[in-house]
Amino acid sequence: MKVTTAKFPENVKTAISDKLLQATLTQLQTGFVLNRTKASEGLDEFEKLRDQAASIKNHTRANLDAYLEIFEKNVFLSGGHVHWCIDDNEAREKILEICQKFGAKTVTKGKSMVGEEIEINPFLEKNNIEPIETDLGEYILQLRNEAPSHLIAPASHVSKDQITELFRKSHTQFPLERELDKPGDLLAEARNTLRTKFLNADIGITGANFLIAETGSSVIVTNEGNGDLTQTLPQVHIVLASIEKVVPTLEDVTTLLRVLARSATGQEMSSYTTFSTGPKRTNDADGPKEFHVVLLDNGRTDLLAGEFAEILNCIRCGACLNHCPVYGAIGGHAYGWVYPGPMGSVLTPGLTSIETSQHLPQASTFCGKCEEVCPVRIPLPDLLRQWRNQIFQKRLTDLHSRWGMGIWAFFAKRPSIYQFSANMKMLLLSILGRKKGYFHYLPLAKGWVRNRNFPAPEGRTFQKLWRKKRAK
Repeated sequence: MKVTTAKFPENVKTAISDKLLQATLTQLQTGFVLNRTKASEGLDEFEKLRDQAASIKNHTRANLDAYLEIFEKNVFLSGGHVHWCIDDNEAREKILEICQKFGAKTVTKGKSMVGEEIEINPFLEKNNIEPIETDLGEYILQLRNEAPSHLIAPASHVSKDQITELFRKSHTQFPLERELDKPGDLLAEARNTLRTKFLNADIGITGANFLIAETGSSVIVTNEGNGDLTQTLPQVHIVLASIEKVVPTLEDVTTLLRVLARSATGQEMSSYTTFSTGPKRTNDADGPKEFHVVLLDNGRTDLLAGEFAEILNCIRCGACLNHCPVYGAIGGHAYGWVYPGPMGSVLTPGLTSIETSQHLPQASTFCGKCEEVCPVRIPLPDLLRQWRNQIFQKRLTDLHSRWGMGIWAFFAKRPSIYQFSANMKMLLLSILGRKKGYFHYLPLAKGWVRNRNFPAPEGRTFQKLWRKKRAK
């Protein structure tokens, strides 16, 4: 996926003015947030599990090299192959080499954010190999020629009516006047269309939610079953995963799975949780003849050695996106690369560069909700703050922003002047806004009022109220 993070301000304006997108974002956040709340409150030990999950990821990250070597050894013992790839180009070339070895013409794919990261689909197409997305959301996006906008709900920005129109245009093998009014009709048509693709695919490519060092296994979590068909029907199964996906043991995976589904969709467990270990054995009823794991670094080793290493604990549940007011206002495409939301605002500058992604760490209200719901307790606000420090030190912000921060810093360092000016400002705004109760326009604050009303203050600042309360 092409990096367009430098266009974040323009992308935001486009997203906010898109009424259909705004409607779909509202529905997305409401459902996921409520479901996670119910799931977490329904499990007494949920907070303890989060502590355990964080401990597992911290321990693994501190010993990542050792566990990756153990994983490679056990993949080999099970009859599989591990390929170490330093960057996206090496990963693409290795996948192409495997496909060409078997004369592959079609490749079925399970949902994989790493696949988006290395742009594997257009690369395969350029080499006369047809990639077929089998996750329903990804399949819809492939027909639309779009990238995912969410980690676990890739087509969440697309409405049912848009999907209906898309299927009528793309699935010309079906009668034009067929019934496509209900979600079940759309699902059945996608299933019928993809069935022959599953059966005829030469290669299957999946991502991996986890890689288990103890057994050399890959784990995928889905709600559609497409991942199982992708990795069992073709003659070759390729697992495409980044190096931080490894965990030590089966027991560790069970702990992480208990917080993953609850944090992502609010389920106790996803419909399908599939463990794959090596190629098909003599007595197995189905499975691939060859099992390959393509391990991608692509800048993660550099992250591992620096102050942003904790972002590598992320298990891609999407909870931080679902609860983020910024993501909820602009959606995923505005971020300009594969990983959106708070986790993407930390990860993307580390994998691309802060020079091209300096807008992303600024796209946060610092409300702290992302850290509050993260299943592995990543301190996302702290990491975003560290990026902001680098942005300031490297003088990447424009003169207007630096001038504004300089003025704020002047007052912040002088509490008495700050309190006096704040009191005067609140008093003035309360008088001017008394009639309507809000402002459509404020000098030097157009960004606050361009798309929302700014409530008029009551006249007393928080500090004034606090001093009055303490005096009682």
